[in-house]
Amino acid sequence: VQLQASGGGLVQDGDSLRLSCAASGRTLSSYHVAWFRQAPGKERELVAAIRWSGGSTTYADSVKGRFTISRENARNTAYLQMNSLKPEDTAVYYCAAKYYSDSYSSALGYDYWGQGTKVTVSS
Repeated sequence: VQLQASGGGLVQDGDSLRLSCAASGRTLSSYHVAWFRQAPGKERELVAAIRWSGGSTTYADSVKGRFTISRENARNTAYLQMNSLKPEDTAVYYCAAKYYSDSYSSALGYDYWGQGTKVTVSS
């Protein structure tokens, strides 16, 4: 499966953005999907993940209550709605996928990656 992330940009503290992850090549419904981010000088971290069926989600503590991951399997697309953005959310955001037989909430095993979309939040 090939993934393409989009929707990043420059916003101000408190603004919202919605990232999209469009899949091609195979149906996304066979894969768990996650969003990771990597800030300059920091390690990549798992931000949110959603089970292949959409029935379960998990979030990093730093984004709980502000970010929402969702998916539309019929559109072969996943999303990350980001509200109340903070400067510390500034990073390159990547969507990733792994086959549904693995645990969706583990950061390990995400084998398919999009190219990343940059989010910059100014104070």
